Amino acid sequence: MSQSRHVPVMLQRCLDLLAPALERPGAVVVDCTLGLGGHSEALLSRFPGARLIGLDRDKEALRLSGERLAPYGDRATLVHAVYDELPEVLDRLGTPRVQGVLFDLGVSSMQLDEAGRGFAYAQDAPLDMRMDQTAGISAAEVLNTYPPGELVRILRAYGEEKQAKRIVSAIVREREKEPFDNSARLVELIRDALPQAAKRTGGNPAKRTFQALRIEVNGELSVLERAVPAAVGALAVGGRVAVLSYHSLEDRLVKQVLAAGAASTAPPGLPVVPERYQPRLKLLTRGAELPTEEEVAENRRAAPARLRGAERIREDAE
Repeated sequence: MSQSRHVPVMLQRCLDLLAPALERPGAVVVDCTLGLGGHSEALLSRFPGARLIGLDRDKEALRLSGERLAPYGDRATLVHAVYDELPEVLDRLGTPRVQGVLFDLGVSSMQLDEAGRGFAYAQDAPLDMRMDQTAGISAAEVLNTYPPGELVRILRAYGEEKQAKRIVSAIVREREKEPFDNSARLVELIRDALPQAAKRTGGNPAKRTFQALRIEVNGELSVLERAVPAAVGALAVGGRVAVLSYHSLEDRLVKQVLAAGAASTAPPGLPVVPERYQPRLKLLTRGAELPTEEEVAENRRAAPARLRGAERIREDAE
C-alpha cells in the first residue's frame, strides 16, 4: 500500500476551518466521507475533547479506517451509511445537533488504487464503480442497458463531455456485438471515437466518461443534493461545515446550498429585517479555496479540490 494514498487533501486548512467549533468541550464532529480515516484521525488527534461519527458506504473503507482509529476507542463511532442518511444516523445515536461536519467528496484513493473496483481508467478492471458493492447497479450494466439518449444525457450532464453523441454511438454499436465488462475496452473505444483535436486537451480522453458513469452508478449528485442541506440542518449554532469538492458540478451544488443559507430571505424594502428572515449561515471562505502549489506538487489528487466552509449563526425560523 503506497503512502501517497494516505495524504488527505487540504488537511490543515480543513482543521483550521473547523477548529473554533471543535475546541469546545464535548464537541461532536461528523466525517461524512470516512474513506481511509485520514481526516478523521487528524480531527481526533487535534481536538482531544471531541467525539467523532464517521460515515462510509464502502464496507472495506470502514474496516480499514476502523483499524486506524482503534487507538481512539469510543471517541470514534463508525457507521455504514450514505451521507444523505446523516439525520437518521444522528437520530439513532441520540445526537441531533453537532458542532462540525466534514465532506471530502473525492473518490477514496483506496477505490482508485484497488484495481478490481473499475474506477480508474489507467488500468484494466471489471467495470463496477459501485462505492457500496453490496447495492445498486454496476457501470457495466449502465453501459449495456441504458437507452442511447439517456447515456448521452449522463455523459453531458455528469462528465461535461462535448463529444457525448460520438462516444455513445460507438458504445451502442459495440455493445450489440458484445456487452462491456472491463474498463480497457471502454478506454480504447473512447480514444477511437474522439476527433484528434479533442484528444489533445485535458489529460486522458476517458476521464470525463468515467466520471459521468461513477456519478450515475452512485447517485452522487442526488445524494449530495440531500446531504449538504441535511448537514447544515444538523449543525448547532456556532457549528461549522467544510466541504471539499472535486469537479464543478459538486462545487456548484455546495455553493448554492451555502449561499442560500447565508442570504436574507426577507421581502425587499423592510426597514428592519425580522429574525426569521435573517441568514442562518455565515460563509467562511471567499468563493472556493484552492490547494497550494506545494500541496498539488506533493499530492496530485489535490489538484482539482475546491474547499467551501460555513458557520451556523442562528436557528431555523419556526
